[in-house]
Amino acid sequence: MRLIATSSLLKWSLAHGSWNSFSGLWQQKSTIIAVLSVIAIILHLSLRFGFHVKSDDYQIPLLATLVVGGLPLLYDLARKLLKREFGSDLLGGISIITSVVLGEYLAGSIIVLMLAGGEALENYALRSASSVLAALAKRMPSIAHRKQELEIIDVALKDVVVGDTLVVYPHDICPADGVVIDGHGVMDESYLTGEPFQITKTSGSTVISGAINGESALTIRTTKCVADSRYAKIMEVMRESEDKKPQLRRLGDRLGAIYTPLALTVASFAWAVSGDPIRFLAVLVIATPCPLLIAIPIAIIGSISLCARRAIIVKSPVVLEQIAECRTAIFDKTGTLTYGEPKLTEQLIAPSFEKKEVLTLVASLEGYSKHPLARAILAAAKSEGIVVPECTEVSEPPGKGLRGTVSGRLVQITSRKQLGTQQVTGGDKLPPVTGGLECLVVIDGKYAATFRFRDAPRAESRSFVSHLRPKHDFSRVMIVSGDRESEVRYLAELVGITEIFAQQSPEEKLAIVRKETLESKTLYVGDGINDAPSMMAATVGMAIGQNSDVTAEAAGVVIMDNSLEKVDEFMHISRRMRLIAIQSAVGGMALSAIGMFFASTGHLSPVSGAIIQEVIDILSVLNALRAAFPPRVIHDL
Repeated sequence: MRLIATSSLLKWSLAHGSWNSFSGLWQQKSTIIAVLSVIAIILHLSLRFGFHVKSDDYQIPLLATLVVGGLPLLYDLARKLLKREFGSDLLGGISIITSVVLGEYLAGSIIVLMLAGGEALENYALRSASSVLAALAKRMPSIAHRKQELEIIDVALKDVVVGDTLVVYPHDICPADGVVIDGHGVMDESYLTGEPFQITKTSGSTVISGAINGESALTIRTTKCVADSRYAKIMEVMRESEDKKPQLRRLGDRLGAIYTPLALTVASFAWAVSGDPIRFLAVLVIATPCPLLIAIPIAIIGSISLCARRAIIVKSPVVLEQIAECRTAIFDKTGTLTYGEPKLTEQLIAPSFEKKEVLTLVASLEGYSKHPLARAILAAAKSEGIVVPECTEVSEPPGKGLRGTVSGRLVQITSRKQLGTQQVTGGDKLPPVTGGLECLVVIDGKYAATFRFRDAPRAESRSFVSHLRPKHDFSRVMIVSGDRESEVRYLAELVGITEIFAQQSPEEKLAIVRKETLESKTLYVGDGINDAPSMMAATVGMAIGQNSDVTAEAAGVVIMDNSLEKVDEFMHISRRMRLIAIQSAVGGMALSAIGMFFASTGHLSPVSGAIIQEVIDILSVLNALRAAFPPRVIHDL
């Protein structure tokens, strides 16, 4: 049973391991040792029972395992001892030495296999940070298109300097911060700012590195070199947060810190009283911590499998242990507590116009726009059953907004800033500025309306936030967002959060998360590239949706469905996994402790102790397998 269970762990570890270089192989040395141990044990059993080899030659594969695999493991254990780290694998190391001294090579090889398999799983659980930086670097272009007189040449990013004139082609990623000097279009900055809207760019508009250009080429003049640009700063804080991320101990280690001294005390006492070293070995054999080394990883893997079937990807298994201990929940706003889609919430109509008339004319014109606000206006018109007429002569002159002719009337959609540069009747009677987004409507040269938009909260946001304290023991809930304070405060009131931090850059978000994590364990939930450093700094980082491969790599958990209900499901799966793992480990240790008593009194030989230990292992593993099956209640929203 030990071989079967540990082999399954090995297959899982191998499937996720990195075998691309010698460095990767060395990092995966525990996996290599486990694989060699499996091969050696199978070869030993084949020689001994299949080919009935009479001499001790069938012991050679086991001796090779103990030398090649056992010595590195014992070396690592010795280093832990010097650091006073007493984990569950310490007892296994002592068992290896004892089995070699007493000639029990098969038992020693099996213990090597169990130790290596557990370490391989732990290595995978903590190996994600380097892939984050790789994903960030991959997203940036390798070259920039520099304009020199009448030609455009490709140059390396490192050769871009302040004042260069660069051309950003349609759908390209902007290579550096700068100002538009020619062209008119839009850029998607959501990866960097968290805002879900495409931002119009015309002469004089600022652009930031990492933004995705729209369908029109833009010519920009760089204001910062690539190394000092916005995207490079995010990479810098990502690298810094990677270096400072704490390494977390396994649950098995914490239990092993209690169990190991107990087992050694009983074994030593039995040897001292009886004078028989076999009793010492018998106690260690039945005390071998398989429930810690196998049952707990199986509970973790089962829970990971269950999460995957629920559209929850667990990238770092250690978060399954940690989220139950989190006491501070930190949320990004846009796309996390909201849908990331603006809704038309208010139509302020000038006295000489009718509401339905204005919405009809505006919806006709917005049918030719790809802006998210256009989609909100069209959705509002559809909900009111408005039949949208044909629009002609559509244009968008730089600095003047979108305009066109609808049913013989000239319609213009613009902003306050743009309206201030034009001669518009009634332009001095605009409503006061409030939070959220807005657009102004001009019909036949007269101010007609102000449309206001809000990014609506998710339907489950308020119930989710309100249940975090009573159901999951969170003591603090806060929003940390890059959005304007009025927008953040408006949403916070809707969902029931009182603690907010608005207009925060990625660096400022990271500082807040680090500060909170020093005081208590934190959960950070976000969806954009600007959230990635904070996700890595938090105890548990969680990404909602698939908006960014970088965010997905930085997070310990990725919620594939855009739903907070799935966040709650993960919390329930984690709590249940922890309960099952503790049941398996503590129950197994309790049964082993009873066996240790009988072994210490001479009522169990090493062989019978090993058989009983196998029964204990099977019971622990079967209980751990329950984690792979969904419970009757998987969320409480």
